Amino acid sequence: MEIKRISRNLHQINLDQKESKIALLSDIHWDNPKCDREKLKRHLDYCKEQEMPIFINGDFFCLMQGKYDPRRSKKDVLPEHNKANYIDAVIEDAVEWWSPYANLLTVIGYGNHETAIIKNLETDPLQRFVDLLNYTNKTSVFSGGYGGWLVIKKHIEGNTYMTKNLKYFHGSGGGGVVTKGAINLTRALEMYENMDIFVMGHIHENSSRNDVRDCVDYNPGKHCHELVQKQIHLAITGAYKEEYEDGFGGWHVERGAPVKPTGGRILNLDHLRIRKAKDSYYELLVDSCKFPL
Repeated sequence: MEIKRISRNLHQINLDQKESKIALLSDIHWDNPKCDREKLKRHLDYCKEQEMPIFINGDFFCLMQGKYDPRRSKKDVLPEHNKANYIDAVIEDAVEWWSPYANLLTVIGYGNHETAIIKNLETDPLQRFVDLLNYTNKTSVFSGGYGGWLVIKKHIEGNTYMTKNLKYFHGSGGGGVVTKGAINLTRALEMYENMDIFVMGHIHENSSRNDVRDCVDYNPGKHCHELVQKQIHLAITGAYKEEYEDGFGGWHVERGAPVKPTGGRILNLDHLRIRKAKDSYYELLVDSCKFPL
């Protein structure tokens, strides 16, 4: 796996012939006591076993226990972070915890929790984490945007490569109890062009669907235009912070929010050689699934 930065929110991930999966995570809220670190570690260890690249789509941190934050609560800060240099303590602890997986991390985008710190405390916790992680581990992890693009270039064989464009957006709004983010995905189809994959988080759901577009495309091999059914895979990644617990109380329960699924998704990129009469070409199949138990 190789990762290149083209611009501040456009990156390219090159996968070799053996690599066919990318972990899609978001809303980890790593420093929150409600973060299910046991599940998170299990999923990260699975990525390590599979040598699977990891993309994180915002809200890597929670960081709601700062002096400025009206949401702060003594019960929602871990003892090791309950210090005068709260932000520094979280970042330094995170670097140590994430270092075993540093070589798998590709791009980490911003979420509303990171941008709130920039707005209120005039420091960028995500960039500080990435810089310190790279310095400590001699890695090349990149920070992305609140939204951006990943160009995924998959090596098939010989000089044959397939490219898929992934649009990511951390997310907005609260999601719907009934629709569970389906409307957000439909909005994305109207907003973005030339994407093969769309990924969002923020609303703490975990699902995917496939849409198809009837298109006309130019085939350079045949030197002509042809009709193409463009497959678009859309996914919403779950959080690792479980707030509902037993439903006794708290902000999540009081606002009428339901139990949310936890965990990220695995993007699968497979290829199939299609033979028709004298014609032969490769088709790249894209889907995603939840992590195994």
